[in-house]
Amino acid sequence: MLDLTETKAESQEPPLSAIGRFILKLKRTQSPAARAAKRLVSYLRSPRLLPLPRVVLKVVRPFYFLHFGIIYAFRNLLIFYRGPLFQARCASFGRGVTLDGKLPFVLGPVQIDVGNDVFIGGNVVINSGYVSDKPPRLILKDRSALGWGVYLTVNSEIVIEEDVRIPHDCRISDSDGHPREVDLRAANVQQSLKDIRPIRICRGAWIGNGSHVMKGVTIGEGAIIGANSVVISDVPPFALAMGNPAEVLIRGFGRPSTAKRKPRYTPTEASTDPEGQADGEVQEAVAAVYH
Repeated sequence: MLDLTETKAESQEPPLSAIGRFILKLKRTQSPAARAAKRLVSYLRSPRLLPLPRVVLKVVRPFYFLHFGIIYAFRNLLIFYRGPLFQARCASFGRGVTLDGKLPFVLGPVQIDVGNDVFIGGNVVINSGYVSDKPPRLILKDRSALGWGVYLTVNSEIVIEEDVRIPHDCRISDSDGHPREVDLRAANVQQSLKDIRPIRICRGAWIGNGSHVMKGVTIGEGAIIGANSVVISDVPPFALAMGNPAEVLIRGFGRPSTAKRKPRYTPTEASTDPEGQADGEVQEAVAAVYH
């Protein structure tokens, strides 16, 4: 039988404290003093800027540059601390490497090979695990670049070739991190080796910010991935791909400026059908925009 006394006691909320009662009374009161107090509290919680005269702003303006100048100078001096530490963590390290920000956070047994003139932004995370007898490997070849906030999961191998650009907030994972089966995930079973496949991003490729490159993917030379895309299959060289999942929209995209261009539209290829001719003109206009 339900104990109504116990149920009623459980439903009662504890009384407000003295400070809580004062705040509640202040909110409900509409006197001039209460309204002034509300405005003061609101200003203290979210202070608003007051417009200043131009004469004052001219005096204050140099302090803006001084503020960031001190920050940049201090950050650049820290390279003498961050640089040796990161080099000691890498298996090989090239010349002219730039560490632009915090020391990259490296977790696990990953072997890191850094080429010449590589750029590594701040808040970069390189995560790996003990999943096989062979240590995972991350290869950053010459002139490749990792932007701020890039997160790499390396349990097999990730190869980033020459002149590859990976801007901020990208994710590159050569594994799912957990088994697909729900019971195995619940039991914290380690993922199978067959579900770990290497990734290669070929030279000159450009990954849009916020994109995620999944396991087993090869992105061809010079290919461009649109921002916030999820790449789950191979992308051919010199192709524009985007979406979730990413699909190839244009082939022959982004070739070197020195490459010989073929004519994209000639009168002999035009259809005699008016609608077909219109479609050809639309395709030509789209190609002109993207090229």
